[in-house]
Amino acid sequence: MTSTPLWQHAATDLAALIRSGEVSATEAVRASVERMHAVNPALNAVVTDLADSALERAKALDAQKGPKGPLHGVPITIKINIDQTGQASSNGVVAFKDMVAPGDAPLVKNLLDAGAIVIGRTNVPEFSRRCCTDNPIFGQTWNPWGRHVSPGGSSGGAGSAVAAGIGALAHGNDIGGSLRFPAAGNGVVTVKPGVGRVAVYNPSQTAERGILAQQMSAQGLLARSARDLHLAMPAMIAPDPRDPFHVPLPWRGPAMDGPMKVGFSLDAPDLPLHPEVAKALLAARDALADAGYVVEEVTPPSLREIAFEGRQALMTESYHLMAEDIAKYGSPAIVSVFEQNYRRTPTVEIKPMLEMLARRTFYARQWSVLMAEYPLFLSPFLPVPFYAPGRDAEGAEGLRESIGQGHWSTLGNYLGLPAGNVPAGLGDFPEGPKPIGVQILGQRWREDLVVDAMIAIEDRLGTLSQQLWARMG
Repeated sequence: MTSTPLWQHAATDLAALIRSGEVSATEAVRASVERMHAVNPALNAVVTDLADSALERAKALDAQKGPKGPLHGVPITIKINIDQTGQASSNGVVAFKDMVAPGDAPLVKNLLDAGAIVIGRTNVPEFSRRCCTDNPIFGQTWNPWGRHVSPGGSSGGAGSAVAAGIGALAHGNDIGGSLRFPAAGNGVVTVKPGVGRVAVYNPSQTAERGILAQQMSAQGLLARSARDLHLAMPAMIAPDPRDPFHVPLPWRGPAMDGPMKVGFSLDAPDLPLHPEVAKALLAARDALADAGYVVEEVTPPSLREIAFEGRQALMTESYHLMAEDIAKYGSPAIVSVFEQNYRRTPTVEIKPMLEMLARRTFYARQWSVLMAEYPLFLSPFLPVPFYAPGRDAEGAEGLRESIGQGHWSTLGNYLGLPAGNVPAGLGDFPEGPKPIGVQILGQRWREDLVVDAMIAIEDRLGTLSQQLWARMG
C-alpha cells in the first residue's frame, strides 16, 4: 500500500494503483470524500455532496470484472452548470435552483463511461458569467491559498476543489477564460480545448445558445498534474450525436518533424507586466528550451484588436440573448456587473457586428499562418498577479484589473484555439502567496501539443500542490 494519502495522488497515479489492485475504487473514493468533508466547509467549493452515491458506485465498480475504462475508480467533480441526471443545473441562479436534469450531458456520460466517479458538484457565479465565484444560492467560494486571492471564475469551485485535494480531476468550462482563470488563481493546470473538440449539450436546455457562445465556449478539466490531461481528455472528447458540430478527431495528432518551435511574447496591452509574471514567463521559456523546444520571441498579430472585438461581439450577443433573463432572475450584484461590463465594452448595431464577425476569419487566418511555423505560443495569461475576491464587482477599475486583463485569454476563445494554463511560479506578496500561471496557445486541434509542453514545464519547475497542502495543514 502506498504511504502517500490517496487523496494526494494525481489521477494518473491513482488510476494505475486501482488497475493494479493495490488500491480499490472504494478506498480511493473514500479518501477523497474524507478530504472533501475536512476542507470544503472552509472553501465552499463543492456545493452538492454526492458522497453516498459515489461510494455506492465505487463498490459496484470494485465488484465488476476488469476495469471499466481509463478513469476506473478516479474521483472527480462536475460543475453545477452542466447536466447530471437527477441533479439541479442551477447555474448559481435562485430561479433555477430546482431545475433537475433529466439526463447526463455528453461529457458527464463520457467520464462515467471511462469509469470516473462523481463525488460532488462545484460552485459557479450567477449565470457562470463572472471571473469570481459567488452566488445567492450557495455563496462565496474561497481559494485554498487564502482569502486574499480569488479562486477565479466561472469554474472557481472546480479550481478550488482540485487544488485542495477534493477529487483528482475537476470538470469546468470556459467562454472567456473560465477554466484558465481558476487554474491560474489556484495553481493548477488545464487545457481549454478548441472549438468542437468536446461534445456539448444539456438535456435540460429549452433553447440553443447564441452562435458566439457556441463557438467560443469549451468544456474541459482542471488537474494538479498536466499528465492527467493526457489520461482523461481522450474520454472527454468521445463523440455524441447530440452535438452535430463535434469534431471527431483523435486526441493525439501526427508527430511533427524536428524540434518544435514555440512563439514567445511578453506583450501585455493596457497594464504593465508585473515583475513576478515576467519572472514566471522567463522560467517557463527556459524550461521549454531545456526540454528541446526552440523558443523565439514573436510579435503577436492583432492581439489588442482580437481581444477587444471578441469581448464586444460576445457582449453584444449576450445583451440581446441574456439581458432580459439577467434583469428578471439575477441578483443586484450580477445585474450591476453586467451593466458595468456594457459600459466598459459597449454593444454594437447589426452591421458593425456582422463586420466584426467577418474580421474574425481574418484574425484566425493570421494566427493559423503564424502557427504553421510556431505550433505553440507562450505568453502571459494575466499581466499582473491574481486579483482579490469580488474584484470584478468593484466598478470599472475592478473590472479592468480582473476580467479586463484577459487579452490573451479572450484570443483563445474568439479564435477557437486550444489554450493551456500551467503554474510557473509562486509569488510572495505582503497579503500572502499567489500562484503565477502562464498560457500556452496551440495550433488548431493540437491540444496534445499544449499538454506536452505543460508537462515539460512541470517536469522542470514542479507543481504547487505540496506547498499548498503544507500551508493548509
